[in-house]
Amino acid sequence: MTGYRKHTISILPGREQEEICLDLIRETPLSIRIQGKPYTVVMRTPGDELAHAAGFCLAEGIAGTPGDIASLAYCDEDANVVTATLTRKRAHRIQKILNRRGFISQTSCGICGKELIEDFTQQIAAVPDAGKISTETATRCLNSLSAYQTRRFCSHTAVIFSKHGKMLSVGEDVGRHNALDKSIGKLFMEKKLDAASLLVLSSRVSYELVQKTAMAKIPVIFSVSGPTALAVQLAQSLGIAIVCQNKNNELLVFCGRHRLEFTG
Repeated sequence: MTGYRKHTISILPGREQEEICLDLIRETPLSIRIQGKPYTVVMRTPGDELAHAAGFCLAEGIAGTPGDIASLAYCDEDANVVTATLTRKRAHRIQKILNRRGFISQTSCGICGKELIEDFTQQIAAVPDAGKISTETATRCLNSLSAYQTRRFCSHTAVIFSKHGKMLSVGEDVGRHNALDKSIGKLFMEKKLDAASLLVLSSRVSYELVQKTAMAKIPVIFSVSGPTALAVQLAQSLGIAIVCQNKNNELLVFCGRHRLEFTG
């Protein structure tokens, strides 16, 4: 199954109706099972399912290192179902997380912002100091985002770079959370997350994206769109910088100035 479906559309107005055929991005369910049991179902664009599940496991606190996952595979070769089997030691250690089934991802329902921040900061450690990143380098990475977008018309993109601006991984999906899970998951399973210093997003920065970034220990987020107030509050508590660029190419630093070396 590809990430696209053919669809014919009409172009109006005009003397004569013109029709063109476009590739529309697919949105299908992915079931993620943990220890053989259903854990969550997410709507996503087909592709990178194993990386998606791995990134999700890291973001949710299900896995802390790649070694915590004993196996990660499709269920009966069905690309819409991925099963993660944890080591016995890890499964025992996170039994409360397994029992509450995706609590972190669902806390936006019925919980106020203050309680949410307190809950996150109890579960997620602040991102450690890894030196400053040059604003010139980060801006160059942000402005190169379109080069990594194969589905610019209708999907979100999350690109992770090293401190010196080397592209490390790309995730694309109809959902901005899924795109980030895919991008993080690739590095997580390759044991290369330690090199990640900058996340560039095509989307608005919500608190869920800050949460995932913190779990991956990435200190800086640059985005084409601004953050929510709750995202900034969470990023401040976890020591993460959030920066976006306005129409005048000026950098708007919402938090985390200490992470940046102002150059250029």
